[in-house]
Amino acid sequence: MSLLERMDQVQQRIAEACRRSGRDRQDVNIIAVTKYVSLERTAAVLDHGLQHIGENRWQDAKSKWEALGDRGTWHFIGHLQTNKVKDVIDKFRYIHSLDRLSLAKELEKKAAALNIQISAFLQVNISGEESKYGLPPEEAAGFLKSISSLEHVRVIGLMTMAPYESEAEDTRPVFRGLRQLRDELNRQALTAEPLTELSMGMSNDFEVAIEEGATWVRLGSILVGKEEE
Repeated sequence: MSLLERMDQVQQRIAEACRRSGRDRQDVNIIAVTKYVSLERTAAVLDHGLQHIGENRWQDAKSKWEALGDRGTWHFIGHLQTNKVKDVIDKFRYIHSLDRLSLAKELEKKAAALNIQISAFLQVNISGEESKYGLPPEEAAGFLKSISSLEHVRVIGLMTMAPYESEAEDTRPVFRGLRQLRDELNRQALTAEPLTELSMGMSNDFEVAIEEGATWVRLGSILVGKEEE
């Protein structure tokens, strides 16, 4: 299947999920996860009109960003080591994996030095899996309070990863839990502006995530295919 055919198919499935759940298609954004594909395939993604590129590791993203960084909007979606902040801070507009105070402070320090503001998603481990990063849900409110004074890190929403399930429907409680947590945090008014974004849903489960309120879906193999560099 060609890249264009993949994109058309994904767009149709997103539109159907929005229709089923009474949502506006414009409220759902696609991040093309290009970590497993080449520079050429990543360029083709941009050529075909997808504007948001997601990468997990700076080491893998470096050559692509150096060639294509002035095109599209780049999202860092993997676990971010504190010592790698200096590499990504001025290249990725969105950080989807804010999960600890030391990382928040380093992002603030580096962003302040550059006089820029970073948009971040608070990563929450809704499923409770030990293998996954993210704050426990019960710690999210306290964490937001602890970083409320940071001027250059703006938390715009929450991110989670659901367990891989053979039946996508089984992921629904995880995505619903993230939406409910966001709504509860907004009721507590812990941030200067309401949290509007939910980064959730991947190739296996994005339609369920959309039905539960995802505003960003992170799509790799189903959208761009797989191709070892």
